[in-house]
Amino acid sequence: MDQQLNELQEKLKDILTEKRFLHTLGVCHTAACLAMCYGADIKKASIAGILHDCAKCLPDEEIKRRCKEYQIDMTDVEERNPYLLHGKLGAYYAKINYGIKDSDILNAIIYHTTGRPNMSLLEKIIFIADYIEAGRKEISGLSEIRNIVFHDLDKAVYMALENTLKYLNKQIANGQHKEIDKMTLNAYEYYKSGIMEQQNEE
Repeated sequence: MDQQLNELQEKLKDILTEKRFLHTLGVCHTAACLAMCYGADIKKASIAGILHDCAKCLPDEEIKRRCKEYQIDMTDVEERNPYLLHGKLGAYYAKINYGIKDSDILNAIIYHTTGRPNMSLLEKIIFIADYIEAGRKEISGLSEIRNIVFHDLDKAVYMALENTLKYLNKQIANGQHKEIDKMTLNAYEYYKSGIMEQQNEE
């Protein structure tokens, strides 16, 4: 393993729970495979994968407190749902604590939970690697996404966003969740539009 990756792995092993650390390794390996498939930078994908959840070890309110302390911009939805902030705080830590300066890696960490419209190749790779890595429990539609991801990355991203919105809407209907981040809705509409255009061309 590359020395930088090995050092990051050893540092994260000390701060993440065993379950979160195993998930992190799964995302790292999946991201590297997707990078090979789509011609992205394998090392950058691996670094983003290793660091994507580096702030997930903190309680939600602590994440929000630290975002305020470090003057990290928060939307109203993020303030009400602090778990959404671990990507932004994670990118801050990646830069300050782990020396990552590459903006594409930092953005991939920021948006790995919500996605966003017009993601870079690396952003899409980390977003979907987090969703499909081998340690994820089986949920509706996951097998189908895993089957298609190495053939059509954008469609896999769209399907993951669609599944996420269905899940969140079901939780809202059951009173288990309050609201959906607008960034996820915008990402879904963006990739839905792209898939529809592709189908029309065919």
